[in-house]
Amino acid sequence: MGRNKMIVVSDFALSFMWVCSGVLLKSFIKKNISFNHSHMVEIVKIGFSIANMFFYAFLAKVFRGGTNNPLATLVDAISGDFHNFVFCIGSRIPVQVIGYIVGVKLLTDIIPGIGHGPRLNVDIYRGALTEGLLTFTIVVITLGITATKIRRSFFMKTWISSIMKLILHKLGSNLTGGCMNPASVMGWAFARGDHISKEHLLVYWLAPIKATLLAVWIFKFLVRHVKKDKMSSKNKSD
Repeated sequence: MGRNKMIVVSDFALSFMWVCSGVLLKSFIKKNISFNHSHMVEIVKIGFSIANMFFYAFLAKVFRGGTNNPLATLVDAISGDFHNFVFCIGSRIPVQVIGYIVGVKLLTDIIPGIGHGPRLNVDIYRGALTEGLLTFTIVVITLGITATKIRRSFFMKTWISSIMKLILHKLGSNLTGGCMNPASVMGWAFARGDHISKEHLLVYWLAPIKATLLAVWIFKFLVRHVKKDKMSSKNKSD
């Protein structure tokens, strides 16, 4: 199997597994773990969530580039050549969406009443702003990690990324669900039948995509500016 085919297959597998494991994990914690104090429940949830993200980060490393988030794929698409851009937009992102749709369909068929996924609890413009800001923040953090020595440490980069995702998710959970993953929302929206609504497209697709593009552009601009300053300082010292 060629590298591109392997990546597409891994994208589907990771997307399918992510939505299934997330729902089953929440269900397991709710049914089998109980504490007298609500903060202990939150600590357990955080622990399981971090362990889950480490597991999928390991799988992504094993699959050599597979991911379950179209925004991460979009960053890769606009950072490479035109052929890579077409491959990511035309193949990888649609497959990720299909992986989530199939996963949600399987869950709702096997476990009726399992849930309805993230919902917009504010007006459409506040929702778009929320998802946009959350996405912009996590993309900048991720790019910052890849630009430092931290990227060489699997544990540290995964730890920082996981903690930041949990924090951002918590900040947006009561407003939009704090998803930062359009394909994940698409899976649940497709099951509900509102995947082509204005709210869904604007809040969970357009806003995160625009935020991702802006974050990449600003990050590249700042990196170029820092490199120019370093070169200027070096030339002056010489």
